[in-house]
Amino acid sequence: MKATETKLKGCFIIEPTIYEDERGYFFESYNHRDFCKAIGQEVIFVQDNQSYSKKGVLRGLHYQKGEYAQAKLVSVLEGRIQDVVVDLRKDSPTFAQYFSIELSGENKKQLFAPRGFAHGFLTLSDSATVFYKCDNYYNMKEEGGILFDDNELGIKWSVSKKDISISKKDVMLPSFNCLK
Repeated sequence: MKATETKLKGCFIIEPTIYEDERGYFFESYNHRDFCKAIGQEVIFVQDNQSYSKKGVLRGLHYQKGEYAQAKLVSVLEGRIQDVVVDLRKDSPTFAQYFSIELSGENKKQLFAPRGFAHGFLTLSDSATVFYKCDNYYNMKEEGGILFDDNELGIKWSVSKKDISISKKDVMLPSFNCLK
């Protein structure tokens, strides 16, 4: 496994070691000991989530607040997505900055975002199955979000706004300025 820290402190791209031959491939999608060693901290995941989305579906930007904040390890089982995280840690030198990466069933990369980040993704292929681990349980009362096309964040999504399908709930999320 290879872990590369992004420009956002504590946020890593994880690339598994893949063993391929004429029959197909094998890799460890998660190994607790190796993962914690690679990112330099102990993280214990307690909840797994999976979603299926059609092309152009954007989910996010979501986060959990306070004691219910969640670190996430995101991967794609099938298809391609643009995965985006935003640093919401007010004491961080990268506060209000975002990182974007393409995750796919083909490249098998994963993205680890520590607690204090908003997360969202846009489906680039005809469909995508996204799988992610969380280190804390979901709490509906502590859920937060930021509007995906917030001007201050300036996220460069891979498709035009007219081609994005977003839930009624997510289109009503507040701007980033409301969090400051």
